[in-house]
Amino acid sequence: MNQLLQSQVNLIREAFHYQSRFDGSTMVFKIDFPVTEDTSFPTLMKDLALLAQTGFRVVIVPGAKEWIDAVLRKYDIVSTYVGNTRITTKEAIPFVEMAAFHVATRFMTALSGSQIDAVIGNLVRARGLGVIDGFDMEHTGQVDKIYTDSFNRFLNQGTVPILPCIGWSPSGKPYNVPSDEIALAASAALGAVKLFFISLYGGLRKGIYHIQEGCHIGENGRIIRLNLQEAETILAANRDRLGLREQTGCNKPETEDRSLYELQLAIKALKANVDRVHIIDGREDGAVLRELFSNMGAGTMVYADEYESIRNLRSSDVPFILRLMEPLMQQGNLVRRNAEDIQEKKNDYVVYEIDGQIYACGALHLWGEDQGEIAAMAVDPVYADMGLGKKIVYFLIDRARKLQLRRIFVLTTRTHDWFETLGFKEGAIESLPEKRRRNYNQNRKSKIFTLEI
Repeated sequence: MNQLLQSQVNLIREAFHYQSRFDGSTMVFKIDFPVTEDTSFPTLMKDLALLAQTGFRVVIVPGAKEWIDAVLRKYDIVSTYVGNTRITTKEAIPFVEMAAFHVATRFMTALSGSQIDAVIGNLVRARGLGVIDGFDMEHTGQVDKIYTDSFNRFLNQGTVPILPCIGWSPSGKPYNVPSDEIALAASAALGAVKLFFISLYGGLRKGIYHIQEGCHIGENGRIIRLNLQEAETILAANRDRLGLREQTGCNKPETEDRSLYELQLAIKALKANVDRVHIIDGREDGAVLRELFSNMGAGTMVYADEYESIRNLRSSDVPFILRLMEPLMQQGNLVRRNAEDIQEKKNDYVVYEIDGQIYACGALHLWGEDQGEIAAMAVDPVYADMGLGKKIVYFLIDRARKLQLRRIFVLTTRTHDWFETLGFKEGAIESLPEKRRRNYNQNRKSKIFTLEI
């Protein structure tokens, strides 16, 4: 098989892997208004429609700021700001509603072209911001509640909810609510596994911002992924570029660095228990699909530190992980190890700890030739359904990337199906580093599965 065909096959495999992993999951897409004006918008909407048709629960939050600005200018209404927040007056709110629903209708029209049902509904309850720094915010509000029952009713029917930047009080008073805030609140309330910020910026790039060593950098200097701690470090190092005004009562807010602002939103989302936030450029053809269904993605992914319970092995842990491994060693699923073997390679091991108790372990052994082996995987059977083994593997994959390995592999006699669900593909003995080939146990006849990273 030639290299191009193999690349295509690998891409298809990745797509099926991620599709099965996230099937039935809720994903929220916050899309800035300038994206709707770009020639790529129809293609983007076809991709979102495809996701909805494939079984994903899609929620869309359209940004409308620029269109609201244009409508208010047309009717000679001047906006005043407190910081970067517009004071929406009694005079302005009817025009803000008109503009917000006009933009939302664009999305509904685009989805209808792909035979996808959509609804622009009263799904957000809002309350007023009140008085800030002596300024009455009038019809500017914040999210008070997301009507999750109504959301789930629509999503279970395969309908795509579209949320304009308008919320209503229980008495029916309309409020202009920032679409970014609505996207964050909806993602948290619905348990979304992914939140996308789609703009004309598309994440962060090396060379523009102060970036610490160790970040995953892709083509054109794009930062591929950041964990929560890395994201907070970058934000702190570049905070002076956010450009948020402290003055009040100004007519025009100072331009902010949108990419850093999106990073700030991503951090808020992760702290609200959203698993993944993706920042992508809406003009790039297929960016959403590439970000979802390929390892390299198309933008910047910011992910929750799901590894917070994973730590390096301590000498005092050795008896506990031997106890975890013993049943698997007796069954022949793991190679027999003793305390001295583990102690000798202690730095290769990690454990999953809950409330001071160890419930899973694994190791990443380095064999040269830019390859590493994931080994010694064991999970307490009582906690098998918590996905601890998967979290250990993902942690070790992340460690391998930081070590700039090009490939990781596993040798297994019983668990090859499980590793295949994690993206590993069957390989040959010849693919192993020479040092590992010499140590291959011909009697066990372990199958070899590899993952290119």
